[in-house]
Amino acid sequence: MTRTGPRVARSATALMFSNRYFDPVEGSRLYQEYLEHYRLAEEVGFDGIMLNEHHNAPFCMQAKCNIFASILAAMTKRVKLVLLGNPLPLADNPVRLAEELSMIDMISKGRLVSGFVRGGGQEQLAAGVNPAYNRERFEEAHELIVRAWTQTGPFRFEGTHYQHRVVNPWAVPLQKPHPRIWIPGVLSKETIIWSARQRYPYIALSTAIDATKKIWELYDSVAAEAGYTAGPENRGYLQRCHVADTEEKAMANARHFMWMQGEFTGLAHPVWSTPSGYFSPSYRKAFVEFAVGRGANPRAATFEDQIRNQQIIAGTPKTVIPKLRRLLEETRPSIVGFWASDGFVSNEDSKKCIRMLGLEVLPAVREIGKELGLLSPFEANAPVSIAHSTPPAPAMA
Repeated sequence: MTRTGPRVARSATALMFSNRYFDPVEGSRLYQEYLEHYRLAEEVGFDGIMLNEHHNAPFCMQAKCNIFASILAAMTKRVKLVLLGNPLPLADNPVRLAEELSMIDMISKGRLVSGFVRGGGQEQLAAGVNPAYNRERFEEAHELIVRAWTQTGPFRFEGTHYQHRVVNPWAVPLQKPHPRIWIPGVLSKETIIWSARQRYPYIALSTAIDATKKIWELYDSVAAEAGYTAGPENRGYLQRCHVADTEEKAMANARHFMWMQGEFTGLAHPVWSTPSGYFSPSYRKAFVEFAVGRGANPRAATFEDQIRNQQIIAGTPKTVIPKLRRLLEETRPSIVGFWASDGFVSNEDSKKCIRMLGLEVLPAVREIGKELGLLSPFEANAPVSIAHSTPPAPAMA
């Protein structure tokens, strides 16, 4: 066996790393800290807070983003609750998911942004879902959820993967026609194309600037074919960005962003993360070649490389703002999310980072956005989708 092979096997913690190593006492403590961070984010001026979920993996404790969203819907007053998002192919009952999201929207008085994802490859295996049907299930569940939100019941739904003799939910969204839907992703062309055809904002997840420009080129061309002109309101970007009092402290803490890339916890085995049918054959080939030692990890840029290409930004407020300006000038997103810390960064350092971002960085970013004409979907009053091309009605509560 090659040297790459056993290293891959040892680091494959997602999916098969035993949960006997999980300490619920520590888990309880961390949940309280995370809730404290979200409250602080609203206090210091963030416009929204983002939630996601992962399964069978030690790098994420949110097994259901809707649970935290429900708590935060009652705890917060102003911020948008941005779910990026619910993995639709794993849903056994999309109508029930539509009801849960409707409840969150009503409790929060219309602050829900409901992102949808396909879920990781290994999560299909954990949930017992055939990965070959991942995209089919995603699109069919999406159709059923939107219809449950917008179509008067009762009606019948007969799909390939979901069959409901009666769809008649008594929990429907406060926002009309429905909450905004955002689609996060990395570089999947199929997902970019689908998002553009729906006129849903696509949220690029920490992609390099050059790669992000290519995403928008593809999105814009599909949008033109669909009959509309895409703009900043259709573009989002999740930036890993840690700020601290000193450059040295910020850089040391920023190294913990490598947690999600396997440097600390490991990832899923490449064959598990890209099971047959989940990705296109060419994309899966790169992961399989890595698994058997014939190629490099397709997602394994070094920390230093990611600092250079700005996939990770770290420093004091004074030094990170020019780098964020470059991101805004070159890729022109109107939706910018901040992934502020990860791994073993202390609670105090995490809170300090949130405060400095909210009080010192965000005001400058907003001014740059105004200067560049980067209106968000809310500021532009953009349609929620191509199917509902008129601007949405304001939520009344």
